Amino acid sequence: MALQDVVSTRDPSQAPPWVQLSPGGPEFPRPFLLSHGTTTLAFRCSHGVVVAADTRSSCAGLVSDPASRKVITLHQHLLATTSGTSADCATWLRLLRSALRLRHLSEGRQLSVAGAAKLLALMLRGCAHKDLCVATLLCGWDHHGPGLHYVYSDGTRFSGDVLAVGSGSTYAYSVLDGTYRYDLPRAEAFWLARQAVAHAAHRDAYSGGNVDLYHVRPNGWVCVSREDLSQVYRGLEFRDEEDGDGGKDAHEETN
Repeated sequence: MALQDVVSTRDPSQAPPWVQLSPGGPEFPRPFLLSHGTTTLAFRCSHGVVVAADTRSSCAGLVSDPASRKVITLHQHLLATTSGTSADCATWLRLLRSALRLRHLSEGRQLSVAGAAKLLALMLRGCAHKDLCVATLLCGWDHHGPGLHYVYSDGTRFSGDVLAVGSGSTYAYSVLDGTYRYDLPRAEAFWLARQAVAHAAHRDAYSGGNVDLYHVRPNGWVCVSREDLSQVYRGLEFRDEEDGDGGKDAHEETN
């Protein structure tokens, strides 16, 4: 085989036609607009952290996977939700899982939820201008109790009692803000999380599929359920109708 058959004859100083040069280096143009959206949420209660997320993965106008998992396990007492670019989220949370495992092996104890959020924020801060899209909720239980922290790909991080991320988050907040309280019983907390995701998926085109429900407790996380969102929303409508009929009957009896 001749050498010229295996070595490119293109001038290495000339960029290929599919690369656009810029002052900051080569840029690879996307073949189409990567629009994406989701609904992920979590809130702290006295009994733990309730985590819920839809399962629809979209790319522009295409539903690429109606049953993806947007809640990723980092260790027995820590979960992370994914919002943004799926590949970016999976890669950086895998790196975080490895870093937490090495820290556990070297120190003999798990990093706190706040410490894990700080570690991920520091890891992402070095790539703040690299066109990453990672927005995650770290939900766990440590020696401080239930912990909930938000981390974004530019290094932003903060904690809260109720957090929702994604294109459907505004719809989810409208449900959560009216009902949430820290001392919610477990059954009511689960119902609230499912209701918030169901309403968000009903209004947001990029959210849908199923709702995954997780609960992080003192002895670790547990996957509570996966339900079809259309069935959940119909169940909520049916429950509202029953409540309305009951109120009407009671009023008629009073009269």
